[in-house]
Amino acid sequence: MPDSLNLALAAVRPPPPPGLRATLQEDLACVFGRDPAARSTLEVLATYPGVHALICHRLAHRLWCAGWRFAARLLAFAGRTLSNVDIHPGARIGRRLFIDHGAGVVIGETAEIGDDVTLYHGVTLGGTSWHPGKRHPTLGAGVVVGAGAKILGPIRIGERVRVGANSVVVKDVPADNTVVGVPGRIVATRAGGRRPAHGISLDHHLLPDPVAKSIACLVERIDALERELAALRGAPPADAEAACAQCAAGELCCETPPAR
Repeated sequence: MPDSLNLALAAVRPPPPPGLRATLQEDLACVFGRDPAARSTLEVLATYPGVHALICHRLAHRLWCAGWRFAARLLAFAGRTLSNVDIHPGARIGRRLFIDHGAGVVIGETAEIGDDVTLYHGVTLGGTSWHPGKRHPTLGAGVVVGAGAKILGPIRIGERVRVGANSVVVKDVPADNTVVGVPGRIVATRAGGRRPAHGISLDHHLLPDPVAKSIACLVERIDALERELAALRGAPPADAEAACAQCAAGELCCETPPAR
């Protein structure tokens, strides 16, 4: 085979994945980039349950893929007992996953997680079916999932998506979006916006409130309808600072106590 063809094939082929030792070193190093509380390697190795869970999972996943299913499940159970993070050994996890705090995180058997993903405590990547096959979510690279969020079913969460705390996501989310609520709704997009140098946005607290926005829109619409109704009746426009007009709601919506 000509050398030029060999060079062309080498350029097309993706680089081989890092070995287990290099992967674990990356898992350890990414903690310092995403947790300002991390002070030393010894402290992270000794006290971070998310790191303990990942170490156990990397080993258990190797056993699972090699056909040692019972040994893999036993190691995964030991990791769960140690870290309070339940990761099925069949789950496929990319590089540099960071599980912050770790308490109560659950990752199902057919879940797939891309590189540079961040999960906070209480996150569930769960299934919605008892049938075998793909039944857990797939997370793209750079996803941040807030505390207590549930992502359910064989759905895909695109790259760099932010999932708000306590959201329940049951539908696909395109890349570069923010999803919040129960059920989860897309409320913002950051495509083309500025991203941090390391490519991961941890500003998962900067989330809009779709419920409050909807209520504000309803209030504005009610005010407009009341002005139109007053104009049709020939009544003078209502004074915003005046007392509430008499209506069927009665004392339920009035701040002043009813007259005795």
